[in-house]
Amino acid sequence: MGALILPSHHNALHTKLRFLQNAIGAVPSPYDSWLAQRGAKTLHLRMKAHGVNALRIAKALEDSPHVQEVIYPGLRSHPLHELALRSLSPHALKFLSSSNSIPPPLLQHGIPYSGMVSFRIKGGAEEAERFLVNTRLFTLAESLGGVESLAEHPERMTHGSVPEEERRKLGIEGNLIRLSVGVEDGEDLVEDVMRALEIAVGGKEGKAAGQH
Repeated sequence: MGALILPSHHNALHTKLRFLQNAIGAVPSPYDSWLAQRGAKTLHLRMKAHGVNALRIAKALEDSPHVQEVIYPGLRSHPLHELALRSLSPHALKFLSSSNSIPPPLLQHGIPYSGMVSFRIKGGAEEAERFLVNTRLFTLAESLGGVESLAEHPERMTHGSVPEEERRKLGIEGNLIRLSVGVEDGEDLVEDVMRALEIAVGGKEGKAAGQH
């Protein structure tokens, strides 16, 4: 974001920049800039909530008998956990060492490391779809990092246009689910995920795959 004020002898540059602004469309309007600036004031609060909630869910998924694998570098069990630790900024390290908002037992299993969690549900695409149609707080949608919790099926949604062979090389198979964890109450989110897993794999009654 920013503004550019040009003196009159830079009319040619002004004309060129206005053309690019209109043609490319990558320049936000004053209102969009104000919204982004306003949102930046609470970004640090939202990112902390994203991370703590994601760690809660990642740990719950890791403990679930209905999950084959959890992909979240914040977990101590993740093979890239040490790299995740080294990548933290001084501000993030300070938050971890001084925060009272993270239950100490939770920190024994890992650290908040963004709000993105992926996991492989036991079964295949049918179980994944049954999970996705039975969440109540997680909305089935493609997006990242919003305050609302979202869930999606990469094989059919975000990476549906990628050739199947390439998807397999990337580990994107039918049982892979991606969660963008929001800032809602963490216990509610965990309960929502666990309930959907019980329906998808555990045999609990719920919506069948294909129902919305």
